[in-house]
Amino acid sequence: MEWILVSLASALAGFVDAIVGGGGLILIPAMFAAFPSAPPATLFGTNKSAAVWGTAISAWQYSRRLQISWPAIIPGIIAACLGAFAGAYAVTQVDPSFLRKLLPLILLGVLLYTLAKKELGRDHAPRHSGRAAQLITAAIGLVIGFYDGFFGPGTGSFFVFLFVRLLGFDFLNASVNAKLLNIATNVAALALFTLKGHVWWHFAIPLAVANVLGSMLGTWMALRHGTGFVRGIFIAVVSLLILKTGYDAFQLG
Repeated sequence: MEWILVSLASALAGFVDAIVGGGGLILIPAMFAAFPSAPPATLFGTNKSAAVWGTAISAWQYSRRLQISWPAIIPGIIAACLGAFAGAYAVTQVDPSFLRKLLPLILLGVLLYTLAKKELGRDHAPRHSGRAAQLITAAIGLVIGFYDGFFGPGTGSFFVFLFVRLLGFDFLNASVNAKLLNIATNVAALALFTLKGHVWWHFAIPLAVANVLGSMLGTWMALRHGTGFVRGIFIAVVSLLILKTGYDAFQLG
C-alpha cells in the first residue's frame, strides 16, 4: 500500500516540479509519512532516484520548444554537480536541521520580492552574456547545488528565482534552464546516496514512472499557458513551501 501512495505523490511532484520546481515539497513529506522509521538519507536518496527522471524528461520537452544558451549554462551544470555531491556528502556527516528555522524566512523574502516586482520574469531580456553569464550561472549552480544535496526543499524554485533575478530571464525560460542544473544536482546527489547505500531501488522504478508521467503533463501545461502561468505556479509553490517549512520549524521549536 505504501508504494501506491508514494507513487501518487511522485506523480504530483513531477507535475509541479516540471512547471517551476518544488516537487520535493510533495514527495519527501509523503515518504516521511509512509516510512517514519527510515533513515532520512535513504528517503532523500530514493526521492532523487525518481526526481532525476522526471526532471530529465521535462528538460527534453522544454528544449524542443525553447532556445538554450549552452555556453552560459554548461559551467552552471558542472558547478551544480560538484555542489550537490559535496552537499550530499555533508548530509551524511552533519545534521541539517539548523536550516529548518532559517528556510521559511528566506522563502518569505523571495515571495515578497516577487510579489512587489510585478514585472519580474514577465519578459525574456538576458542581462549578461559571455564570461559574465558563465560566472553567474556557475555561482548559482554551486550554491544551490550544495543546498540541494544537503537539504533540498525548494531547490527548483531557488534556481528559477535566481535565473529571473540575476540573469533577466522570464519565468518560462528560467524554468527550462533551472531543469538542466537540477538534473546535475539530482545525478550527483543520487550517485553519492547510491555509494552510501541510501537508495531503495525496489521503490525507484514505480516512483520514476509516476514522476515522469506527472512531469510530462506539467511541461505541456507550462508550454501551453506560458510565462504568466509559470509565475502563478511559482508564487503558489513558494507560498506552500513557506507554510510547510514554517510548520516544521515550529514543531521542532
